[in-house]
Parts: sequence; structure tokens; C-alpha cells
Amino acid sequence: MPALNALMVAVSVAERKRDEARQTLQNVQAAQQAALNQLSQLEGYAQEIQGRWGAKEGATLKPEVMYHHNQFMGRLGHAAGLQSGVVQEQIQRVDAASRQLLAAELRLASLRKVLEARRRDVALQQARREQKQTDERAAIKYHSTANGPVGQES
Repeated sequence: MPALNALMVAVSVAERKRDEARQTLQNVQAAQQAALNQLSQLEGYAQEIQGRWGAKEGATLKPEVMYHHNQFMGRLGHAAGLQSGVVQEQIQRVDAASRQLLAAELRLASLRKVLEARRRDVALQQARREQKQTDERAAIKYHSTANGPVGQES
């Protein structure tokens, strides 16, 4: 029985680690989604600004205004590029967390299989002990009835 108790503790620990890995994956996925949303906002803002700028095609613009617009668009493009890097890092974190969750689930499944096999073994041993005791009682009873009552001679 101590072996079963140790396995039950191991299964419990593995379940806790699996749950922690699942929570970590959910957190990392949420961070990835937030990074994607921020990138989408940056790209949408850049398109909006460019669309507004393009609406003034016939207008004459001072070189300083064009310079500042180009500087702003460059900075916006740089920010979007940095955010793309953040998104890629988050994708890698999600992949790593997914692998960790899979490993935790596999460990838990294997421990559960071992525990069930041990439980079957223990149950089989118990059934054999009970059968042996039943056979011994039957043999004693048979011998006592075959030889007649104890203390009587034929």
C-alpha cells in the first residue's frame, strides 16, 4: 500500500504541475493576443494617417510639413516593427508553454497508467489471498468431515 500512496502523491503533484502549465499557457496566449492587438492598432493608425495624408494630393505642402510627416510615419513604422518583434517573441513563448503543457499531460497520463496497473496488481493479490484462505478453509472442512468428527474412531 505505501507504493500506491506514493504513486497517488506523484499523480497529485503531476496534476498540479499540469494545471500550472495550463494557466501559464493561458497567460502567455493572452499576452500574445494583447501584442497582436497593439500591432493591429499601430498598423491601423498608420493606414489612417496615410489615408488622410493622401486625401490632400492636390494641395501644396511646405517642405517642413512633408519632412515632419515623413519623420512621424518613419517612427510609426519603427514602432510597428518593434511590435512585430514582440509578437514573434510571444509566439515563441506560446509554443514553449504548449510544449510544457503537453509534457505535463503526458507525465500525468503515464503516472495514472502506472497507478491503475498497481491497483490492479494489488486487487489481484488480494483476490488470490482471499481465494487461498477460502481454499484452506474448504480443505480443513473437507478433511474434518471426511475423517468424521474429531475424537471418534471407526
